[in-house]
Amino acid sequence: MIQKGMHVVAPIILVVLFVFSLAGCGDDSTGGVTPATMQLTALRIGTSNLLANPEAPQPVDKSIILSFSHTLSESTVSSSITLTDENDQAVELAFSLLDSDKTISITHSEELAINSTYTLSISKDIKGAEGETFQGFQVTFLTENPPMVLSSVTIDGVSPDQNQRIINISRLPVFQLTFSDPLDLEELKDNINLSGGSIPATFNVTNGASDSTFTMTVTENLEGYERYSLFISSALTSISGKKFESYQLPFYTELDSSLKFPEISDEALLTKVQEQTFKYFWDFGHPVSGLARERNTSGETVTSGGSGFGLMGIIVGIERGFITREEGVARLNKIITFLDEESDRFHGAWSHWLNGTSGKVIRFSSDDDGGDLVETSFMVQGLLTVRQYLDSIHPEEADLIARINSLWEGVEWDWYTQDGQDVLYWHWSPNVGWQKNHKISGWNEALMVYVLAAASPTHPIDQEVYTAGWARNGAMVNSSGASYYGYQMDLRSDKGGPLFFAHYSFLGLDPRNLMDQYANYWNQNVNHTLINRAYCMANPKRFVGYSAQSWGLTASDNHEGYNAHSPDNDLGVITPTAAISSIPYTPEESMEAMRHFYYILGDKLWGEYGFYDAFNISEGWTASSYIAIDQGPILVMIENHRTGLLWNLFMSAPEVQSGLDKLGFSYE
Repeated sequence: MIQKGMHVVAPIILVVLFVFSLAGCGDDSTGGVTPATMQLTALRIGTSNLLANPEAPQPVDKSIILSFSHTLSESTVSSSITLTDENDQAVELAFSLLDSDKTISITHSEELAINSTYTLSISKDIKGAEGETFQGFQVTFLTENPPMVLSSVTIDGVSPDQNQRIINISRLPVFQLTFSDPLDLEELKDNINLSGGSIPATFNVTNGASDSTFTMTVTENLEGYERYSLFISSALTSISGKKFESYQLPFYTELDSSLKFPEISDEALLTKVQEQTFKYFWDFGHPVSGLARERNTSGETVTSGGSGFGLMGIIVGIERGFITREEGVARLNKIITFLDEESDRFHGAWSHWLNGTSGKVIRFSSDDDGGDLVETSFMVQGLLTVRQYLDSIHPEEADLIARINSLWEGVEWDWYTQDGQDVLYWHWSPNVGWQKNHKISGWNEALMVYVLAAASPTHPIDQEVYTAGWARNGAMVNSSGASYYGYQMDLRSDKGGPLFFAHYSFLGLDPRNLMDQYANYWNQNVNHTLINRAYCMANPKRFVGYSAQSWGLTASDNHEGYNAHSPDNDLGVITPTAAISSIPYTPEESMEAMRHFYYILGDKLWGEYGFYDAFNISEGWTASSYIAIDQGPILVMIENHRTGLLWNLFMSAPEVQSGLDKLGFSYE
C-alpha cells in the first residue's frame, strides 16, 4: 500500500553492512520514441548513505529511503520493490511517496533481525510518471550485531547522577549492575575491577534476579575520602557473543571518621596547635636575620608581612612557656637589629621579600622590587605590639623599644600618596617608580595600612585619604543590602572574598567594639566567616570533604599553584588557617573544624609545624608546604580568642588610638 506524502521514521539503534550489485536489463525499445531512463540517485537506511559507504553496518529499525531522478508512477511502486531475508522470506513493507513523488520511504512492520543478511530488489517494472524506464537494482546487506550495554547501575540502591561528581559513597558499597543481554558470571568476574586508594579493594560478584543482573559487594572497608573507579573491560562478551564497550564510574568515598590521634581536651588541643605552629617561626626562622621565611622551601627568602606576624607569635611563645622571656628577647633583638641595620627600605617601607642574610630586596614580580606598603603595615603592626609588650626597666628591652620607635617613625606613609593624592599606593620601585599603580582601596585585608598611616607621628595622612582612598567615599559599603545564607555584611556586596580579609589587619586591631560610619567590624568579620562556612556546607560544586566541620576558603597553595580561594573562586581547596584563625568570630564552629582537621584528617594534614597549608580531596592533593602568612594568624588569633593578648597590646599604643580617633572610629 502506498501512502502519498506521508513520512514513516522509526528510531535507530543498529547499523547495516551491505554489498550491492547492479542487475541490468536488455534493450527495451519498442520502436518509435525511446522513453527516458530513470536513475536511482540516493539510497539511505536512516541517515547512512549506502551508495557512499557500502560497507558500513546499518540499523535494523530505520526507514529505507530511495530517491529517483524522475517523478514515479505511483501504481508501479509497491509491486516493483521487495525485501527478503537470508531464507528468501519476504518482509512486509509499507511505501510512502515524498518529494513530488521522486522519493520513496519504505518501512517494515517489524525490526529486521540483527546480524542477518537482507536483499533489497527494485525491478525494471518500476516506471516514471511519463513512462521513464528503470534498468533494475539489487543490494544485499548485513544487519549489525549491536553491542551489549550496561542498562543500569545503582550504588547502595541509589542511581548515581553521572553528570556530576559522585561523593560520600559508603566505604562498604553494594553495586547492582543490569546488562542488556544475558552474561556468564565468571566472564563478568574476569572483566570487572574496583581501583583506587592505596590498598587493593576486595569484593564479591554474584548473580542477581536474572542472568543479566549482578550484585557486586565490597567486603572490606574502602579508604575514606578516596577516589575509586568501577571499571568493566571491553573484553567482556555476552553469552550470545555480543561485544561490550568499556565502562568506568568514578566516585569518592565518605569520610573515615576514626580518630587518628588520642583525644585531649579542647584547651590542650589549642595549646598543641599554637606550640606546633610557633615552631615555624622559632625553629625555622632564618639563622642570620631571625625573620620568617616566606614558606618552608624558601631558603634565603624571608617575608616582611609574615615576619610581622611572627613577631607577635614570639610574644605568644613567651607567654605560653614555649620559650623563656630571655630567649624571646634575644630573638627579637636579632630581628629588630637586622631590620634597623641591614634591610633595604624604600622611603621607610620594606619590600615584600628580602634576602635573610643580606637584607637586600628580592624581586616579588617584574615591577615589584621596592617598597610594599601593605606588607610594611603588617610588619609595623608586629613591631608596635612587641614595643607595648617590652619593659623599659630592662636595658636590653629599652634599647629595642627605641629601635622600634625609630623604625616606625621612619615609614613615610604620606609619601605613598604619590604626590599628595587622596589614596595610598601599594608599591613603589626605585627602578620603575609607580608603574604598578596599585591603589589600596577597601574592602580587603589592608585596613591596617590606613590606621597606621593616620597614626604616624612623623608622616601621617589626613582623614580624607582614608575617606576617599580606602572607603571610596562609601563605595566599599554593601549598599545593596545583599545577604547570603541569612547573613549580611556591612562591607562588600559579594560573599566577602577570602577569609584572610578578616585576619591580617585584625591580629592587632581589636574588632570587638570597632566601628566607624561604614561598618561594625565585629559583625563584618563574624558574618564574613559564617557566609564562608555556610557556602562550604552548601557545597554547590560538590567538592569532596566540604562539611560543617571541614570548611574555610582563603588564599593558599593549591593543586595548581597558589590562589586566593573564596566562595566566588572555589577550586575545592580547604585551607585550615581560614577556619582556625576565625576562632574569635566563630568559636564553636572553628573549634569543631580544628578537631576535625586534627583528629580525623590529621594522619595526612598534621606535620612538623602544625597543619599543612591546604588540601583538595577531590584532586587527591594535600600540601607539603607551610606559609608564614597562613601560620601567623593561627598562632595569634587563637591567643586573641583565649586571652585577647595581642589585641590588648596593640590597642594600648597611644599612636594607634590617636589614629583611630582621627579616622572617626570608636573602639571601647
